[in-house]
Amino acid sequence: MYYFIASLFIILIYILYKSKKAIHILQQNFYDESHRYFIWMTKNIKKVLGNIDILFILPLIFLFIKIDSLVIISLTTLLYLIIFYLYRNSYKKEQTKIPLAFTSRVKRLYVTEIILYLIVSIIIICNYVDTLVPIYYLTIGLIAYFSYLIIWICNYLNKPIEKCVYLHYKRMAMKKLKKMNIPVIGITGSYGKTSSKNAINEILNVHFNSFATPKNFNTPYGLIRSINNYLDKFNDIFIAEMGAFKRGEIKKTCQLMHPTHGVLTIIGDAHLESFGSKENIQKGKFELIESLPQDGIAILNGDDTWQRDYDLQNKKCKVLWIGIDNEDVDLRALNIKLSYKGTDFDVKFRHDDNLYHFHTSLLGKYNVYNLLAGILLGKELGMKIDELKRGVALVKPYEHRLELKKNGTLNIIDDAYNSNPLGSKMALEVLHLMPGKKVVVTPGMIELGEKQYELNKKFGTYIAKVCDYVILVGKEQTKPIYDGLIEQHYNMDNVYVLNNVLDAFNILRRIDDGNTYVLLENDLPDLFNE
Repeated sequence: MYYFIASLFIILIYILYKSKKAIHILQQNFYDESHRYFIWMTKNIKKVLGNIDILFILPLIFLFIKIDSLVIISLTTLLYLIIFYLYRNSYKKEQTKIPLAFTSRVKRLYVTEIILYLIVSIIIICNYVDTLVPIYYLTIGLIAYFSYLIIWICNYLNKPIEKCVYLHYKRMAMKKLKKMNIPVIGITGSYGKTSSKNAINEILNVHFNSFATPKNFNTPYGLIRSINNYLDKFNDIFIAEMGAFKRGEIKKTCQLMHPTHGVLTIIGDAHLESFGSKENIQKGKFELIESLPQDGIAILNGDDTWQRDYDLQNKKCKVLWIGIDNEDVDLRALNIKLSYKGTDFDVKFRHDDNLYHFHTSLLGKYNVYNLLAGILLGKELGMKIDELKRGVALVKPYEHRLELKKNGTLNIIDDAYNSNPLGSKMALEVLHLMPGKKVVVTPGMIELGEKQYELNKKFGTYIAKVCDYVILVGKEQTKPIYDGLIEQHYNMDNVYVLNNVLDAFNILRRIDDGNTYVLLENDLPDLFNE
């Protein structure tokens, strides 16, 4: 029996190692928030079940062959050592874009998994019979084979614990915010939340000591962590990015944050699959504006018909509009001049006949909207025009959002963070401004529900009008783009289809002429790898 127990220990180590991938996918799916992880499993049956662990059925052979139990234990242990070796090599070769963060929650998941394994092992050991060793290994093998499902069960079992942990840190965050009593600026929208947050923070920091949530900490967990760990007593404004996958989530976030100001970037098709309809997206995003207090200030986009046409329930707060095309706004951008070196534009405030000139190193028309929101907010908070001009000039491209950088002799326009129908089109407009050979590298857009094929195909038609070369990542998911290129009679000899974005750089270096501009449009999380 001692040898059997030792073999169980070896299998446990393998199971824990293999679970890393399942936990990684769970983490990227926000720990099954809105059943995202479970839906991913149903859509990726081959990845979930099509693995080398199917070999766990081999010990069943020993039920029909009379072999000493010690030999069975030795052969099965050897089998799992081989499986471990093969799986480890395969896992090392996989492209990992966002590494697993070993948070306290991940550690609790591992502990729960170990407890489940030990319960099964102890039951087996307490009822150990030599002739049933193959059945024992079959039972343990099932745990290894269904590791994705086991992690889902562990996550479900841990929900009461996670809720208690969440409520504890939530109370800490709310208490801290209440004590500081500072303006809280909430930012939401389908696209551009992080870019808008960054621009507003840079502008306000000329006059104030503002703090914006780091990276993409836009969930309640991320916001709570930002308040408890990063917001300090010297900050006099808190800027909070708020994300959502369904109606009601922004409202819950507002009950935590109690925003005094709200900025709505644009209402589009992002997360259409989880929201269910664009009307639901519209109502979900306006939960921020409808949560503002009576003396609150809302900044809305007058060029977005989904904002203009909305019947706002909160008619008490002050609503201000920004725009470029719409003249009936409180702050309008005029005389916009786009180039590969940056953007120049004038602004006009309502009831002010003067034009004020601004310059930014940011690329693209859409970034002007983000700057307008910062300018108007700053003005409402008491900043002077010279301060606002200085703030706009200081705003730098945020990481992976139309960020121009070098990779050897290649000029990279890094727009890899996330892609959407509006943003991808504007990214191509930026690429079109560049004075050289133009290439796009993209896996396409996701989470667009029933419109996914249609919108990606349209993206392909835009690409055909701008790019000299096209590199598509993922044969299945980029088929709509491929079809869009064919529809536009694009030269398909200049189209490459790969399964690994890293391989794209070998092609890029081959076609580079020293004046090549490459748009990296979207970089899907690891759960979308084909």
